[in-house]
Amino acid sequence: MRASLRVSTGVPMTELAAPDRPTAGTSAAPEAPAAGPCPCGSGLTGPRCCALDPRLALETAKAEGYEEQAAAFTGSWTRGDKAAAKAQAIALLEQAPGRRDALTLLFHALRDEGRTDAAAAVVDRLANIHINDPVARVTAAQFFLGRDDMARAQYHARMLVRLAPEAAISHMTMGRAFLVQPNGKAAEHHFRVALALPSPRGPQVQRREIEAHLAIALRHQGRFDEARAIFAGVSEDSRDPALLLAWAALEEAAGDFAAADALLDRVEALAPQHPQLPIARATLLKRTRQPERALATLDAGRAEGAGDGGGANLQKGQILDSMGRYDEAFAAFSAFKAWLRETSGHSYQDERAAALVRELGDFFTPGRTPLLPRATTRDDVPQPVFIVGFPRSGTTLVEQTLTSHPHFAAGDELPVIGQLAERAPMLLGSQLSYPKALSELWLGDRAGLVASLRDLYLNEAARFGAVDPAKRWFTDKMPLNETHLGLIHILFPKSPIVHLVRHPLDVVLSVFSNGLTHGYYCAYALESAATHYARIAELIAAYRAALPLHYHALRYEDLVAEQEREVRALFGFIGEDFDARTLAFHENARPARTASYAQVTEKLYTRSVHRYRHYLKHLEPVIPILMPAIERLGYTVEG
Repeated sequence: MRASLRVSTGVPMTELAAPDRPTAGTSAAPEAPAAGPCPCGSGLTGPRCCALDPRLALETAKAEGYEEQAAAFTGSWTRGDKAAAKAQAIALLEQAPGRRDALTLLFHALRDEGRTDAAAAVVDRLANIHINDPVARVTAAQFFLGRDDMARAQYHARMLVRLAPEAAISHMTMGRAFLVQPNGKAAEHHFRVALALPSPRGPQVQRREIEAHLAIALRHQGRFDEARAIFAGVSEDSRDPALLLAWAALEEAAGDFAAADALLDRVEALAPQHPQLPIARATLLKRTRQPERALATLDAGRAEGAGDGGGANLQKGQILDSMGRYDEAFAAFSAFKAWLRETSGHSYQDERAAALVRELGDFFTPGRTPLLPRATTRDDVPQPVFIVGFPRSGTTLVEQTLTSHPHFAAGDELPVIGQLAERAPMLLGSQLSYPKALSELWLGDRAGLVASLRDLYLNEAARFGAVDPAKRWFTDKMPLNETHLGLIHILFPKSPIVHLVRHPLDVVLSVFSNGLTHGYYCAYALESAATHYARIAELIAAYRAALPLHYHALRYEDLVAEQEREVRALFGFIGEDFDARTLAFHENARPARTASYAQVTEKLYTRSVHRYRHYLKHLEPVIPILMPAIERLGYTVEG
């Protein structure tokens, strides 16, 4: 599921010095008031856990006088009596809730028990109390990376780099966090820094491990030849199956199936029970149109105790779907989503999503938006074309089509618009959150900042490698950028916005049958995927009513049925001459870097149109949620 090799968490972290640690401390902390256990499940009482007074935590961060209790739980842990050690650490934390050693032990105990929510609460507290301790930061960052909690992983990784920029582990951890985002360019930066450090501090990180991650970062950017060269160098005598699996994934994505197969043979010789091996084999067999063998490989792996249960179910569902065994496929997808929710601890962030959509709709109204300043168009740099649409609606197909034209560069999934939205309050000097922070642009001394935001976007796009000065345009197809159409419009009022429209039931089904995290984890359940789709569809309608968007709706079903007509209309909208090479998008040498990478290497096909009909009985619960969008877009529901 993740495109990153694991950094061992068993490396002693005491070599990382912790400058400027909090020095406040008392010899005895107040007694904990009587209270029930904290709902997070840590074993602590509420006032000593999630309801902890931050002042008390800081006062007891280095509390003295508890050496005997600390020695007791350390001894119990060393002897292997983890239950006793955990109980002793909890007893100490009830008296001194900021103690680093007790918090660290409690975190490890909860993590080992599989109580990830409680472990998350404790390790967050550990890092945020001991704010200048890089050991606490790397512990937190690596834990959240393993949990796919990218927001908290990045937060702690960023703090780690600030605290210990001369430590290789800092840049390795930050690079891994960027890889999962995915932001291969930023990840590459940190892996190269780690490799260039003259005498890195902290725990040793194998150079080969850093180089392998660098190869993955290059693969993310489509720089296959550079990545392949690094893989060949670091894995010539390697006995690391994870490294070979990463190289095999590159060759599979590049279409060199023989090379991928040979690498998987090496993995099998080294680690025949590796959990990812059956999935990698099945992926390759599916690409070479051998679904029966792919399915048998997954089933055999599971029977032998190999195979990642979650990833295997996802791959199994996709194979069964290709074989027309739709009920079985839906059951496999459902099992995958249940596994994902259980192991990650994530589910749709319903309240956050609803609040943002509501606030955007309230801010960008027909009465207010004409008063917002618009940035002018810079004629000295290529301009963005925003390809928007819910994930799995066909945006990759359109990007491959556009970038087959000589005047277009591929920007892929640029995270810049989302970052600008997140940073808008700081950038505009506002005390309000986004989007209300944009109200600063109504003020005479702030109106010019709209040009600063535009330039920041262009600079960041160039830093990501999206901008080719020799071309006129670059694409930005970040999923769900349509959430921020208002911001896009005021920064680039003349830039084309190409909106991919596809039957909502097909979109939601496709989201459900893939492993995606976009949209507040909406894809983790069928109902939440439909809910988020409906919310964004309503928001787009509101934007179109309030703003004079430079907007072109491109219907997926029309594109695959009348390709040349629709592609000609697309280039006419953008203002470029049609080029017949764009019809052969599957011959585009530029590799796609999304879940659709395999599909866009094929000629145009229609088998995905109205795919929902095969799953209609399973989709019945979400039809009422989607019906307003279905009708607004001119679709119907047919059996």
